[in-house]
Amino acid sequence: MISPLWNHKPSSVVVGLMSGTSLDGIDAAIVSIEGSGLQAEVKLLHYFSTPYDDELRERLKELCTVQHSSVDLVCGMNVYLAERFAEAAIEAVRNAGMEMKEIDLISSHGQTVWHIPQPDIQDPYLIRSTLQLGDLSVLAKRTGCMVVGDFRPADMAVGGQGAPLAPYGDLILYRDPGKGRLLQNIGGIGNCTALPPAAGPEDVFAFDTGPGNMVIDQVVYLLSGGERSYDDGGTWAMQGTVDWILVEEVIQHPYFGLQPPKSTGREVFGKAYAEEFAAKARERSLADADIVATATAFTARTIAEGYNRYVFPLCRIDEVIVSGGGAHNAALLDMLQAMLPDQKVLTSGQLGYNDDAKEAIIFALLGNDFMHGVANNLPSATGAERQTIMGKLAFP
Repeated sequence: MISPLWNHKPSSVVVGLMSGTSLDGIDAAIVSIEGSGLQAEVKLLHYFSTPYDDELRERLKELCTVQHSSVDLVCGMNVYLAERFAEAAIEAVRNAGMEMKEIDLISSHGQTVWHIPQPDIQDPYLIRSTLQLGDLSVLAKRTGCMVVGDFRPADMAVGGQGAPLAPYGDLILYRDPGKGRLLQNIGGIGNCTALPPAAGPEDVFAFDTGPGNMVIDQVVYLLSGGERSYDDGGTWAMQGTVDWILVEEVIQHPYFGLQPPKSTGREVFGKAYAEEFAAKARERSLADADIVATATAFTARTIAEGYNRYVFPLCRIDEVIVSGGGAHNAALLDMLQAMLPDQKVLTSGQLGYNDDAKEAIIFALLGNDFMHGVANNLPSATGAERQTIMGKLAFP
């Protein structure tokens, strides 16, 4: 039995920090949380986002590849990113008109640079593992706050894949007594959470659908000569025509045939994959707009295919609710709605939630539960053998 650090604390103010596989920047959500566990009530006080500059984004892409990474870059980036996370937290608090002394806790996801959800049978050292950078001690010392982070390894230690972690927060925030809901986050990677009507923890199932914005963003970067890092609003995709033959070819990737629980990341669908995708499109003489449209359709198809294979046969769904950066891509949402004619596709913003803040809010909830000594993983989503308390604590 673990003694909670916050034994009788009725409420807390937590800064949730999130930097995802899209490598676009740091999201900070300042939230007030009443209680803990599945009964927690959360209120967003302020949302703040700070982008990564182009040079940092490209260095991180290198860090996430076997060919271009190095131990010195991993070592230095671990502290450098912690400094950036600290700056983001402090600026978010200042931007909210608050002071750091009003903050009870910072909860940080860190920056994922590598994820091995299944062991490599060819190499006994490459066991199931994950690596998120952004040293917790540096973050705590710079901000003067207690910091909880590095959540994923605990789930992996009890047999899980360490991902996806968002379903725990999705259950708290979105469960409905009468509606079946499918929560689709579209960041760098897409992940979905199925919540049957009146869902309990054992009813939730979730998995990574595949690349979210990751391939689209990298294709846009390549085609624009580095002038654009994403397709703003999906406007470039709207100017093109989808090559459905190419979509059908790339959807044959082995990942999409794996049974959930499953997770993936930049190590599979990152820079090298996007460059290969663009090369195939060039071989088919596609114009730039057509390539962006086809990459966007590929993401939409992976999501719809995942639902048709692994969700709809098992669960009644009334609403598909999209959050993350993909919620701002009108072309992607239109394609997704066309592929899911029997579903109502909404964004979390249409339900009164901030489309961009959701994952940062969820990590605030995970950190709050750690402090209360409450198990904060969902074995039904990650494949873990049992519930466990995820996270590590650093003091200021």
